[in-house]
Amino acid sequence: MSNIDERVLKMVAEQLGVKEEDVKPDSSFVDDLGA
Repeated sequence: MSNIDERVLKMVAEQLGVKEEDVKPDSSFVDDLGA
């Protein structure tokens, strides 16, 4: 995974209050992450 991808996934996890390992490139914001 590229550095940009990793940074985006980290930001998404921080903003949604979920674990970084729960955020994957194919995760759905609503269905998987509860946004």
